[in-house]
Amino acid sequence: MAERKYFGTDGIRGLVGKGPITPDFVLKLGWAAGRVLSQQGTKKVIIGKDTRISGYMLESALEAGLAAAGLQAAFTGPMPTPAVAYLTRTFRAEAGIVISASHNPYYDNGIKFFSSEGTKLPDEVELAIEAELDKPLTCVESAMLGKAYRINDAAGRYIEFCKGTFPSQYDLAGYRIVVDCAHGATYHIAPSVFKELGAEVITIGCEPNGTNINDKVGATDVAALQAKVLEEKAHFGIALDGDGDRVIMVDEEGNKVDGDQIAYIIARDALRRGELKGGVVGTLMTNLGMENALKNLGIPFVRAKVGDRYVMEELKKHDWLIGAENSGHVILLDKVTTGDGIVAGLQVMASIVGSKMSLKELADGMTMYPQVLENVRFAGDSNPLESEAVLSAAAAVEAKLGDKGRVLLRKSGTEPLIRVMVEGEDAELVKKSALHIAEAVKQSC
Repeated sequence: MAERKYFGTDGIRGLVGKGPITPDFVLKLGWAAGRVLSQQGTKKVIIGKDTRISGYMLESALEAGLAAAGLQAAFTGPMPTPAVAYLTRTFRAEAGIVISASHNPYYDNGIKFFSSEGTKLPDEVELAIEAELDKPLTCVESAMLGKAYRINDAAGRYIEFCKGTFPSQYDLAGYRIVVDCAHGATYHIAPSVFKELGAEVITIGCEPNGTNINDKVGATDVAALQAKVLEEKAHFGIALDGDGDRVIMVDEEGNKVDGDQIAYIIARDALRRGELKGGVVGTLMTNLGMENALKNLGIPFVRAKVGDRYVMEELKKHDWLIGAENSGHVILLDKVTTGDGIVAGLQVMASIVGSKMSLKELADGMTMYPQVLENVRFAGDSNPLESEAVLSAAAAVEAKLGDKGRVLLRKSGTEPLIRVMVEGEDAELVKKSALHIAEAVKQSC
């Protein structure tokens, strides 16, 4: 497989105004994608976005490129990534495109694609698009140019879909929930889903202004949610990220419940009901506590590379249904085709209602190992992970931890970061070890 020039683990992403996230590149990207993806004959592409101010600019550029290739653009406005995947399937579109940098700050943005089945594009399709990008841009004849229109009921359709994944015999009446939408794409959707199922909903992070997405709110920073849950004496809280494909929850005592714990709760509940098919896919970052807890229940577990596309590959390989990253991507293939924060949260809520247990009680079934993640920013084409000092520091930590912990060093697939993860039984040793390796990485940058 040839190396991809533009596509990372989750589409094309970068700083707005710098290549490749510029109007001219995105226009040509729309054209190139249109030429490759125009297979079914509907000539229609669904385009959604999150709440970043740059979304307007990139949306227009994509529209022009698609039109030049002869495809229609159907706009949803601000819409969660999984909603675009869903709408792509229901409208029988050629593809879905999401303008979002997910959990990144507002000054980043990106473009990610879904196939007509609502799944991430295979590597060979991304490579085909990149090959088209190297060709001169052409334009179909005037009569064949694509048109554009807006899908006015997109939000309502997706709200009904989400509610439909919640067991019909249950409701959320009597539950007080804090919902944090990260000032992102779910701000006008998630609160309605939970309210319409009967919950009392308190919202934070639901006032997007174009530049506050993921800013001290949402799944990447749950401190505000934790404080609000305690202040409101809520039963639990749910935080989504900027594009709605990640979910982190908070129990009634303010404890964070991450993607590993959410997957564990959902898998154990499926096992209790006799509806679990196969096992669970995690990643290299998945907490050892989850692996051990699943083993105790007799549930198979495998690790994939970090990235929801790799979790999906393992799910398909084993014909399993539940996969997750601890960062909050939770994939439930019996309900969705990609990570969906609202749908995953609803399945945890169904377990709360069905078991008559609190979120804390459900999460306590799994003992989490202390895990520390340090992110070190680097510049240029250097690879600090090949440094002798970094390798030596990591080896020394691994020797100390023995079989009671582990070290993982990797480059982020979406940002210029080296991620240093250390996990083990001794919290103090884990913290010191992570800082020691991170410092070695910094010195090598």
